[in-house]
Amino acid sequence: MDEKEQLKKVKDTARPTVGILILTVGTVLLVFSLALSISLGAADIDFKTVWGTIFHFNPDLVDHQIIWELRIPRVIGAAIVGSCFAVSGALMQGMTRNPLADSGLLGLNAGAAFMLALCFAFFPSLSYSYVIVFSFLGAALGAGIVYGVGSLSENGLTPIRLVLAGAAVSALLGALSEGIALYFEIGQDLAFWYAGGVSGTTWGQLKVVTPWLCIALLGAIALSRSITILSLGEEVAIGLGERMGRVKLLSAVIILVLAGAAVSVVGAVSFVGLIVPHLARRLVGHDYRWIIPASAMLGALLVVLADLTARIINPPYETPIGALIALLGVPFFLYLARKGGGNV
Repeated sequence: MDEKEQLKKVKDTARPTVGILILTVGTVLLVFSLALSISLGAADIDFKTVWGTIFHFNPDLVDHQIIWELRIPRVIGAAIVGSCFAVSGALMQGMTRNPLADSGLLGLNAGAAFMLALCFAFFPSLSYSYVIVFSFLGAALGAGIVYGVGSLSENGLTPIRLVLAGAAVSALLGALSEGIALYFEIGQDLAFWYAGGVSGTTWGQLKVVTPWLCIALLGAIALSRSITILSLGEEVAIGLGERMGRVKLLSAVIILVLAGAAVSVVGAVSFVGLIVPHLARRLVGHDYRWIIPASAMLGALLVVLADLTARIINPPYETPIGALIALLGVPFFLYLARKGGGNV
């Protein structure tokens, strides 16, 4: 089968009707989930008050302050970072043809968290805009070390070997972060990022991070056709005239922006980028023009619902959303590893 026939086969197996359904129904479910998440918590607030806060905010009312200053930025942040983790995972899986790829498993999250530790220790007054830049650099550092360690094997890079290298590098960077936290007594400041959660999300953070993430998400959609071609293999991509170097570079930059910025908001949450792209691929086929937007929608839903569950499972205390998602992610990862990774 030649290259054009392989690409045509992928397009023919795509299910655009399912993709449209996911985006349509997903939007409705996401809006409902956001409204429910805003209403429920340590202080339950009815929908009427939520509606009144959004359209007729009164700073003198405590419920309005809770909704506007705490809950709305929190749920918006959850939706945005869920989309970002999921899309970054989809891009990584398609670009590397590694079905076990995920920003958490391949060291990006740990690298970003390590840079956050350095920022808190040496530059405590650094503005959030610069913190995001350091998160990008940390994500690049983590990914670079993982791929460097993984490539030392004589047999080359395999999905399992990359994940093992990612686990080792993540453990190393995590230990270094813990050491920095203990020495500089900033453990409490970093505890939020280690556990993973959106409770501290503010309007100021969203104002800084949202433009970066929106541009990166649009860039991912723009590259979706090229990622579909890359997912068929380098020989096929070359045969179809794809400029692989440029596509890989742009994809890597987008992945670093998505993962680095998301970690700077929500902390080191793993497995979203592993679970969601596989689910999207199962639903819409192997065409990344549908996988990426479907992943964005499903990732947003997953993190919003995980955050809601984290608040209502043991009130008034909160369970870290990273732990809740890991309860789904670890069995899913073991399932993929057992069956050899599945298809990308």
